[in-house]
Amino acid sequence: MSSGPILYSFRRCPYAMRARLALLASGMACEIREVKLSAKPAEMIAASPKATVPVLVMPDETVIDESLDIMHWALGRNDPEHWLAREDAALIAANDGPFKHHLDRYKYPERHASDPIEHRTAAVAMLARLEERLTFNPNLCGEAMGLTDAAIMPFVRQFAQTDLAWFDAQPLPKIQSWLERHTTSALFARAMVRLAPWRAEDAPTPFPIGAS
Repeated sequence: MSSGPILYSFRRCPYAMRARLALLASGMACEIREVKLSAKPAEMIAASPKATVPVLVMPDETVIDESLDIMHWALGRNDPEHWLAREDAALIAANDGPFKHHLDRYKYPERHASDPIEHRTAAVAMLARLEERLTFNPNLCGEAMGLTDAAIMPFVRQFAQTDLAWFDAQPLPKIQSWLERHTTSALFARAMVRLAPWRAEDAPTPFPIGAS
């Protein structure tokens, strides 16, 4: 086993993004293994048979395979920016449930036999509630970024990128500014470093990238 935790990840997956963001914010180091979704490594499937990223495997073979649990694990050990104090569990649940439901059916209508415009409209109605919330503070739970922002932002980013020109034309200036600020941050850049898919013969890749 590795001397530290191993994170199985996929760069573009919003669940994996938020796990990586929390690991970076906590300063917790691990080995990162980029997964090719069409050829998932046997090691990851053995650790977590549901075979979805992210998966965090501890040196003692304890496995955490839910992204929010990985965030809480990392920040529960070190939370220098007090992200846990800015957690709104209900807002995150609305993102992970109804918003994700509409996002999937907007972005992948062929998979779901869905009307993408219907689901886009429903998702925008949910974003309007975030827009109202952001009129009072620059982030979802106050002045500073917190766990709620990191947990929700990757999904809003995925929604926006489905049709960016359309999204940019919507009357959501607070959401658009919030998303731009977080996706152009140094933290996000560190979370989004491109990696080749992991192979068993590869040398370990430390995360944060460049850490010794």
